[in-house]
Amino acid sequence: MRALITGAAGGIGAATAKVLHDHGCEVVATARTPELLEAVPAHARLALDVTSDASVAACMAAAGDVDVLVNNAAISEKGPLEHYPIERFRACLETNTVGVLRMVQAVLPVMRRKQSGVIVNVSSVNGRVALPLEGSYSATKFALEALSESLHYELAHFGIRVVIVEPGYIAPGMKASPAWGMEPPYDELGRQLGGLDAKLLGEGGRPQPEIVGEAIWSAITADAQQLRVPVGRDAEMSLKSRSRLDDASFEQAMRTTLGITW
Repeated sequence: MRALITGAAGGIGAATAKVLHDHGCEVVATARTPELLEAVPAHARLALDVTSDASVAACMAAAGDVDVLVNNAAISEKGPLEHYPIERFRACLETNTVGVLRMVQAVLPVMRRKQSGVIVNVSSVNGRVALPLEGSYSATKFALEALSESLHYELAHFGIRVVIVEPGYIAPGMKASPAWGMEPPYDELGRQLGGLDAKLLGEGGRPQPEIVGEAIWSAITADAQQLRVPVGRDAEMSLKSRSRLDDASFEQAMRTTLGITW
């Protein structure tokens, strides 16, 4: 089984590469800066910018046919939407959602001919629960969930499975990114939202990213189709509550849990 992983230089991507490699997969690890992939166990380490048609074409030509595509590459930036730079919103959307579609379109012709394949789209709890100051990231992940669900219906006919993986807070978290518009009055909201992972996970803290890699491996090899796979105690708790409660009840529960008075 050959699996191509985007955004594999660190965090969830690197951990997934190691898990799949240890399970015997032929891993193609990719990143914008391939030099960062030196420590990642892989059959091949390739440059890939999911926002570029030319880069995707060159990467796929070098990678060859793949049985599994793990769309993990993403960026996350915070800030109130009132002041969020439109060009940065476009950049997040281009990487987190359009980039996924670009990769899917690149692998589908071969998967359709083979009548098999698995597409794993790494979403987030924020793909189903939007938090303040994370509107841009949540918007891209909500869109990714919709795109993935449509693909599920379209591709099952061809024997191709689509899986949406929804991690909660995972160590070490995404790499540092800018925050926009956090001056008053939104600085108070930012203060109240500090330390969300500790509020949700307690003393145990964030789980290591291998938990996501193992969930992806289980989803790839499962006999039965499971469209959505929450990963982590906080993800399971949040998504279960969201599915059970109406909007007002969920908001009240979230405010109480997180200590938000804004």
